[in-house]
Amino acid sequence: YNRTDSDSRYVNVDGTTPVTITTTDNAATLSLVSTDADANVGPVLDLVRDSGSPADSDLLGSIKFIADDDGGNATTFASVSTQIGDASDGTESSALQIKAMNAGSLVSRADFLVSETVFNNGSIDLDFRVESNDNANCLFVDAGNDKIGIRTGTPQFGLSFSQGTSDSMNTFLKTAEMLA
Repeated sequence: YNRTDSDSRYVNVDGTTPVTITTTDNAATLSLVSTDADANVGPVLDLVRDSGSPADSDLLGSIKFIADDDGGNATTFASVSTQIGDASDGTESSALQIKAMNAGSLVSRADFLVSETVFNNGSIDLDFRVESNDNANCLFVDAGNDKIGIRTGTPQFGLSFSQGTSDSMNTFLKTAEMLA
């Protein structure tokens, strides 16, 4: 749609100029609303990279969460990006990466790669924890001390198990090298 008058209710998108939407309050800046009443998904947001020569490792798209730091510098605090793993018809694959700011650097928190899923691929001192229904530390990885706890948030050994508070039992495994 190409509108030539100055009516501000419309956006003129010509395909060559990026579009910026600005608001002065905290209301939703962009809303995609579907009033369809059927059981299908809606609304849908498609990020399309329509390349004439798609290739393995092409970056597909990125969503960045940018805000000013306390020095007034525009800072990317988090991002989500995707990449083609294999562009071959019939064997397509992709990767997705989630990054977040830590100590002034944007580092990988989760990488969903073609052949594996990696948490903390940036190798920062960032613990990993999985909660169960009634245990906050059902699985706990202590990144700074290279220890794993099962049902404990304070693993004492390379791999520590705990039955709980009343009948606590810690187990540790030794390798053959440690026993020699």
